[in-house]
Amino acid sequence: MVMSECNIIPLINYLVNPGNILSSDCDSVENFAYKAKGSLNSQVSERDTQSSEMSDIHSASVPESFPMNGGDGPYSYAKNSVYQKAASDVAKEMIDEAIAEKLEIKILTATSNTLRIADLGCAVGPNTFMTMQNVLQAIERKYQNQDLTFKKPEFNVFFNDHAANDFNTLFASLPPDRQYFAAGVPGSFHGRLFPESSLHLVHSSQALQWLSKVPEGLLDKNSPAWNNRRIFYTTASNEVFNAYEAQFIKDMEVFLKARAEEIAVGLMVLNLPALPDGIHRSQLPFGLLFDFLASSLRDMVNEGLMNEAQLDSFNLPVYAPSPKEMALQVERNGCFSVERMELTDPASKINGPVDARKLIMHLRAGTEGVFSKHFGHEIVAEMFERCLGKSAKLSSLLESSNMKGAQLFLVLKRK
Repeated sequence: MVMSECNIIPLINYLVNPGNILSSDCDSVENFAYKAKGSLNSQVSERDTQSSEMSDIHSASVPESFPMNGGDGPYSYAKNSVYQKAASDVAKEMIDEAIAEKLEIKILTATSNTLRIADLGCAVGPNTFMTMQNVLQAIERKYQNQDLTFKKPEFNVFFNDHAANDFNTLFASLPPDRQYFAAGVPGSFHGRLFPESSLHLVHSSQALQWLSKVPEGLLDKNSPAWNNRRIFYTTASNEVFNAYEAQFIKDMEVFLKARAEEIAVGLMVLNLPALPDGIHRSQLPFGLLFDFLASSLRDMVNEGLMNEAQLDSFNLPVYAPSPKEMALQVERNGCFSVERMELTDPASKINGPVDARKLIMHLRAGTEGVFSKHFGHEIVAEMFERCLGKSAKLSSLLESSNMKGAQLFLVLKRK
């Protein structure tokens, strides 16, 4: 999730190095770099950098910021992201195949011996580290299988999320035996993050469903898209759904344009929640989850624990596209070819049925920030406790939903 609070989103790199941390000042923004092989214990030195004009790189609008829960406590994303890992596990073999068949290493390394890889919406780990390690291993296997004789490249991996992400926890848990140079890039992927033609492979998993803002019209009582007493679109009117769809189209246009400028020659791998073609939105699995949370909020309104206006003025900025929608947006952009697109079933990587209580904890780790920003911590804590108390009801709802094919996997190649 990937939304920044800044008018101009700076590129701030954190590189981990055994011996040195560089600090510089550029347009009043501190840039910290730590080289990624080695310990975090470093000496600090200052280096002057030249100011650069950023207004032509980033959008003038301000994407909203909704971080995953940081740290490593009981409600943290680090402790509650097993289901997100399942989505990545399902995609692993397909990513391996995409790299083996579609990544043109000879062309990528013709002018530089460094391959630059970005994970957009990385959160705080550990899933991002496992995925990036899998990507690097797939590239190394390609070298071995093709018996390439030129020098093996070095890897620079960029971990991106919005500025409010817990990068301290992320970097404190970097694998000590990693074979890459790591960098943190705070900022919204709904806009430019990297220099032109600087990336070779972009990956994003469980992040693109987050919109840059709440769609317009949902909070206006005079609008046909007013989403009264609801927080999502799955059971709402067509006007509400159309508002969400329109915002997704705007955001994807910006996202694809930015990535087309940043990727020189290479691949983009995307993995996100989706609505299978032909399935009604009311059967969307995470829509059922959000409606389940909303039912507890409505109960609290009815009991006088919060006022109705608080509920009416809140909507989750999340959207799950269909395969047809994604294909259309890629076609409109015109800079990428679709090398692979298919629906996957993350539940196939989970032993046994989905644990409703565990799923609620995962929901809290992923959405508590956006709820608390609007309702406050006490109301949100009560909401999740109530949900845990009726987890059996959630289990029955999930059994009736269309869980299979709820994730969309895409491999795009820069033309």
